Amino acid sequence: MSVKLFDKPYRKFGLNAVAFALTAATLAACGEKTAQTPEVQAGKDNAAEEADKPSAIAQLELSNPSAFPRQDEAVYLSYYELGLEQGFASPIAVWNQAEVIPTQAIDKDADGNKDGIIFTVDVAVDETLKLRIAQADAPTESAKLTQAEISHKVGGEWEEREYKGGSFQNVSALDVPEEHTDHSYFIRYEGPGIESDLVGYRVYLDWRNGFDIFGKQVREPVLQGVGQDGFDSYHEPADWGMDILKVGSAVGVGGYGYWDGEKVIRVSDVQDWRTEITENGDLYSAFKIDYKGWKPVEGKETDLSAVLSMHAGSRLVEVNAKTSRELDDLVAGIVDHEGTELIVGDMDITGHAYTYIATYGPQSLDGSNLGMAVLAKRKDIKEVTSDEHNQVAVLKPRANEIQYYFLAAWEKEVASEHGPIKTKAEFETYLEQEAEKLTMPLRQRLTTAKSAAAIEQPLTAQVALDWSKRLADSELERKTLDYRFGGFDHIRKRPSYFEYTTGMVMQAYDELNQVAPEARYADAVHTVMDSFVNEDGSINGYVQEKYNIDSIRAGTMLLRLYERNHNESYKKAVDTLFEQLENHPRTSEGAFWHKKRYPYQVWLDGVYMGIPFLAHYEQLMHEEPNVDEVLAEFKVVNEILKDPQTGLYYHAWDEKREQVWADKETGLSGYHWARGMGWLAMALVDVLDFIPQENTEERQYLLNMISEIAPVIEKYQDAETGTWWQIIDKPAERGNYRESTASTMFTYFFAKALNQGYLPKGKYLDTAKKAYQGLLDEFVQVHADGTISITDMCQVAGLGYGRDGSYEYYMSEPIYDDDPKGTAPFITSGVEMYKLLKSES
Repeated sequence: MSVKLFDKPYRKFGLNAVAFALTAATLAACGEKTAQTPEVQAGKDNAAEEADKPSAIAQLELSNPSAFPRQDEAVYLSYYELGLEQGFASPIAVWNQAEVIPTQAIDKDADGNKDGIIFTVDVAVDETLKLRIAQADAPTESAKLTQAEISHKVGGEWEEREYKGGSFQNVSALDVPEEHTDHSYFIRYEGPGIESDLVGYRVYLDWRNGFDIFGKQVREPVLQGVGQDGFDSYHEPADWGMDILKVGSAVGVGGYGYWDGEKVIRVSDVQDWRTEITENGDLYSAFKIDYKGWKPVEGKETDLSAVLSMHAGSRLVEVNAKTSRELDDLVAGIVDHEGTELIVGDMDITGHAYTYIATYGPQSLDGSNLGMAVLAKRKDIKEVTSDEHNQVAVLKPRANEIQYYFLAAWEKEVASEHGPIKTKAEFETYLEQEAEKLTMPLRQRLTTAKSAAAIEQPLTAQVALDWSKRLADSELERKTLDYRFGGFDHIRKRPSYFEYTTGMVMQAYDELNQVAPEARYADAVHTVMDSFVNEDGSINGYVQEKYNIDSIRAGTMLLRLYERNHNESYKKAVDTLFEQLENHPRTSEGAFWHKKRYPYQVWLDGVYMGIPFLAHYEQLMHEEPNVDEVLAEFKVVNEILKDPQTGLYYHAWDEKREQVWADKETGLSGYHWARGMGWLAMALVDVLDFIPQENTEERQYLLNMISEIAPVIEKYQDAETGTWWQIIDKPAERGNYRESTASTMFTYFFAKALNQGYLPKGKYLDTAKKAYQGLLDEFVQVHADGTISITDMCQVAGLGYGRDGSYEYYMSEPIYDDDPKGTAPFITSGVEMYKLLKSES
């Protein structure tokens, strides 16, 4: 499915489909996965049987990746990933052994339709919960721990700017009347409110657009009683707590606005306001505000829609806001009070990690300590600055959207396992942990009844081919054609580029089309590739001067197209890419820099990105191919990046030993990233397609590398599932997970090497079968509409620019579904398995 505004930027650990029986009564294991044993077949039969039970939906493992307990952690599961129809109507129960966990069906994207369930769990350090999800006869009961409401007066009348008489009535939505402004006595506490069991907030639904705080001293909901007797009462201490923030001319706590270069412009000049309560549940509540015709500055006008949500046990409010027109420099801010200190989180981190701006000190209305913070992804923060009234994070919208969180922690809040927080040191520790929780959500392994039932068929050539076709068709429906020039990358939320993933995906469709010809596959290749190549051979969006080795990969598909039809525009385009390689900066040993902005660095990724193209170009265009040039990169990688003790390869090497991730003596990065080795393994079997047979010495060098790397990869194959881990040699390390892009790449490597005779079938055939079956059992997710997804993909793991190459860094990168770095090799691994199993039949 396309990534929407509220889709989570992470995914599950894929759970072996037969590791646990899908039963409504037990979580007992039905046997480890060990290729073709009777026990495994019995487990498959059991899983298939249980999948037929109408009550069984899924099983879920949740693991804590942090060194601190994860308390009241919210888990959202969409109906889509659970294999259920959108708007699934039956109640769903989540069981932790004999205990039923309260669950709420919610409308997370605020479109008016329920799209999934949410529940909260506590997970201790190094603990893994094993949960069962099933249909229920009735919704699970829970104490009410969240609330959202909007209330206005009825039965009175307007006298100029004030509403006289009447009484307050809660409503589900409110179009703000033209007469309403600040302190008009029409809206109870002046706007919509939202609360958890720890803290409450309100938004002024007028020209001020300030975000205020209700400090709570009880756990139960309080908003329904606040302000019933007017504005003054909630500014004085009461049994439930009090309004604790002076907003003044600022945005308050976490309020949004526009940065004009000098100051914050609040959402004031607005034609119309409307608010709607989208959820008011026990565990999760949310409201939406629509601002029509906002004019932040002269010459700019846009509509703005924002959804604010909270879940039980948390102080955080999630904000998802979108403008109808492009508007840069949106802000999220905190009122700047005297006597407080600005706290800024680590900014030298990966862009996908969360950081924060915060203040702490005696800034509550009663003089007690109060901490306030805004948390956002590092890549979304353009600047941290301030004006007369606010501390501000200037944000960079993506596809006209911003997403961030805000929070408040009052030292007098109700005592709980979460606090209260009474010192700056405690507040900073809390912020660090909250940022880590957002960056690294609980690791999930999900097996659904629908997926288990679909996978329970013997592995044959046709089965492998069918899975490739099924994913190719699913991606065509979701986003494949959006990879063309002028399209939109739904995962990275940016325009589609001429880049390596473009080439990978189109090559996968081309490979599939060769064994299962379909017009839609060939059409997709031409639609996407032709969109980039102009008649004069220029390539849209390509900038040679960047010397980015990743850009070369897309040229592999252009070479194929030129080889077939000799279109001159393709010829000019691939000549341009070859020209880049001729002038590309190199290390002293002759290996290509990964990019101009990554000087003297060789990454395993780069071998796959550049060298198969170079080999194919040399073979196709030159009577005497320069094979030495092709081998140079492999030789540098083999001689420098390989660990002689284990045979594993390090992710990267810095010849100058200057990068923060580089060992000062060797220049090597610190860890063996599985996908890095996957890039290398695929490059080895692909490049041999273009090395002439008469170049026996050069071919033998590559064949020796294949023979040497195969047993190393096999050694680190997960015994239970047949897949591989994100950091390949540390399966038991906290936070590590079975990662699908590397697993698909290694499967492709073994299957193609066997098909081409590079590896002996007697030794590695079972390894390839186990690997491919592992992809199906662990990562394939079947949806109610018949489409499928591949889960557990590390989105990206580069080095430098805040990416320090630590173990924690590799764990912090987002985990996605259906990223092209995994979908493409899944399709091609299925094609190679089809060929392999067909030859065995």
